[in-house]
Amino acid sequence: MNLLKALAAVGSMTLLSRVLGFVRDTLIARVFGAGMYTDAFFVAFKIPNLLRRLFAEGAFSQAFVPVLAEYKNRRGHEATHDLVSKVATLLGLVLMLVTLVGILAASAIVYVSAPGWARSEPQTFMLTVDMLRIIFPYIFLISLVALAGGVLNTYSKFSVPAFTPVWLNIAFICAALFFAPYFDPPIMVLAWAVFAGGLLQLGFQLPFLRRIGMLPRLRLDFQDEGVWRILKLMGPAVFGVSIAQLSLLINTIFASFLESGSVSWLYYADRLMEFPTGLLGVALGTILLPSLSKSVADQAESEYSSLLDWGLRLTLLLALPAAVALAVLAVPLVTSLFHYGAFTEHDVWMTQQALVAYSLGLLGLILVKVLAPAFYARQNIKTPVKIAVATLLATQLMNLVFVGIFQHAGLALAIGLGACINASLLYYQLRRRGIYQPQAGWARFIAQVAVALLLMSVALWFAAGSSEHWLQSGLWIKLAHLCGLVALGGAVYFSVLWLMGLRIRDFIKRSAH
Repeated sequence: MNLLKALAAVGSMTLLSRVLGFVRDTLIARVFGAGMYTDAFFVAFKIPNLLRRLFAEGAFSQAFVPVLAEYKNRRGHEATHDLVSKVATLLGLVLMLVTLVGILAASAIVYVSAPGWARSEPQTFMLTVDMLRIIFPYIFLISLVALAGGVLNTYSKFSVPAFTPVWLNIAFICAALFFAPYFDPPIMVLAWAVFAGGLLQLGFQLPFLRRIGMLPRLRLDFQDEGVWRILKLMGPAVFGVSIAQLSLLINTIFASFLESGSVSWLYYADRLMEFPTGLLGVALGTILLPSLSKSVADQAESEYSSLLDWGLRLTLLLALPAAVALAVLAVPLVTSLFHYGAFTEHDVWMTQQALVAYSLGLLGLILVKVLAPAFYARQNIKTPVKIAVATLLATQLMNLVFVGIFQHAGLALAIGLGACINASLLYYQLRRRGIYQPQAGWARFIAQVAVALLLMSVALWFAAGSSEHWLQSGLWIKLAHLCGLVALGGAVYFSVLWLMGLRIRDFIKRSAH
């Protein structure tokens, strides 16, 4: 399998999802602005997302995919299908209980998540509780979606899980455009859009599971050896993902005590930062985990190290220009995508501050998604967990220092720098244990990227123009200018790399799958 081609396929599907995500967020900003109502929705939506990452994309996938890859490569189709069925049945039962508890305890959950609202903004508090009760079943649906995605990725059907999030964005867009006036308050339509999006995503993936013969059957077996292995791996994984998500939750708590709109400004900046993170980090991690797991199962250590080296080079090649572009083009990006309707000029500047802060840690955020699977593939989850604990402590210390100086932007800066610490410690442990051996040519590669970055930054800085232009221009003028800037930055960056001898064929990587 050509990994670069697979990455391009996953990246293109992710790009479509992210573009629709920006359309979604532009509509939300235009219709609802940044204030009490959007703060309430973003907090209500963040809580199920936290549990989604805990039960599905985070701890569960880290434990499930390596074991599933081992079954697929060593035990055959029937044993693999049996494992999928037993795991799906157990996960479904657990998620049903979690969903029920979440609906009943919604008030207490919101109080823990945003305690500043309980006294100062009781209307926002109660609205968040109401929306959370509607959204909570999304955890059940999206966790099963993630399980199906893990199976499909293990069978190299990468494009299907990558396309799946498109359905959530379609649900949001249709809800905001056509159904908001029928709800009181109108923001409630977004909660129902989340629920509908979960149903659409799960329904989309089931036919593809059937095609590969992996549609789960009801099979509850607490004695199964494979299930127990996954559960044992999930223990430290749950703790590790909880640490990472706890950091985000603490940020929300901090933000609830700051100026009204702080939660929304962080959300919009996070959405822009998540674009390259999802496009590159998630896509690379998705492709690398099954391939790395197969290398471990085959005891092919040189192939394992080569795969990781390929992933790290691609990360630096693509993440560094994305980070620079987010910082240099922060105002053009925010104004082009969000500065309409109820989204004011003040909201633009506050979101810009958070985005610049996030950009400083973008490389770390993406590197973590490449380095952590190197441990998961070896069914070693304890090491990333220990590093996550150290990262949490460092992040919260930085929060205490930065929030008083930079307000909401300080919270974004702490998250970004914390991710850089996390990535550095993961890399150090891989090298210290001799698991990863860098291949030749790194010094020349870094020099090439540095020169290209410098010239790209200068070109973007002069071509962007003044902030007043972006604040005062119309939609199509801004979008045309922004597209021109993106094309210019890409042309300068990759042309310089080409002139310095870097070629696409240098990154073609094949993996037996």
